[in-house]
Amino acid sequence: MLNRRSLLLAAFGLAIAPAALSREAAPSLMLAETYRPGMSLADYWVSEKYDGVRAYWDGRQLWTRGGERIVAPAWFTAPLPKQPLDGELWAGRGRFSHAVSTARNQTPNDVAWHEMRFMAFDLPTQPGDFTARLAALRKLLPVTDAPWVVPVPQERATTHEALQALLDKTVKMGGEGLMLHRGASLYKGERGNDLLKVKPYEDAEARVIEHLPGKGRHSSRLGALVVETPEGKRFRLGTGLTDAERENPPAIGTWVTYRYNGLTAKGLPRFARFMRVREG
Repeated sequence: MLNRRSLLLAAFGLAIAPAALSREAAPSLMLAETYRPGMSLADYWVSEKYDGVRAYWDGRQLWTRGGERIVAPAWFTAPLPKQPLDGELWAGRGRFSHAVSTARNQTPNDVAWHEMRFMAFDLPTQPGDFTARLAALRKLLPVTDAPWVVPVPQERATTHEALQALLDKTVKMGGEGLMLHRGASLYKGERGNDLLKVKPYEDAEARVIEHLPGKGRHSSRLGALVVETPEGKRFRLGTGLTDAERENPPAIGTWVTYRYNGLTAKGLPRFARFMRVREG
């Protein structure tokens, strides 16, 4: 059974024919850097990092981070405001595969969508800094008749120790990690320290450029992926792949997410491990 979320992403991505869904320019979304101990937590808000599909509501339609239309049932989107929302389509902790398969399905499955929530955490076009936008979001949501539209709970960050304790608690409950939003930040469609992810490990993205054949028990399938970072660094990803993923590896040109433990002296990720095909 193909139960790894990375393979599901690849499978559902390939199942969508180019003409089946309209693809527009990718929405300009705020992207996160990684939190590191020692960073000042002054003026940050903290919330759970939801492991789902990043979704942008433009006031009329839902889109993935990559600019693909999400075909949701009319009843799911009807209560959403005309104002754009940035959020995550989420099916609950440990249910990433359900969120992905539901969001990728060209014919919306009502039963599956009834298990989904839209976790809204920002108002991209709302004037003001994040603290002001958060106040506006709390006035806009929740919608009484739409419990599936949820404003993400936010609280003020305090100390690194408190943040670590909250991270440990969240992970033990099945959560992926935490997010930090700088209160004074304007909404900018770029990666920076105004938005930080806090996880028990580091992760990043790279593009697949080559498939290397396996040896031994993997002799008839993939041995490792050769990937390239946005900075042009190349390395192999040979661990973290299931047998099913080795038999049907991510296509060349696909962006994947990997986890690692710091960098080597040459700037390469140490103990890099494949996680999944990048969603959206």
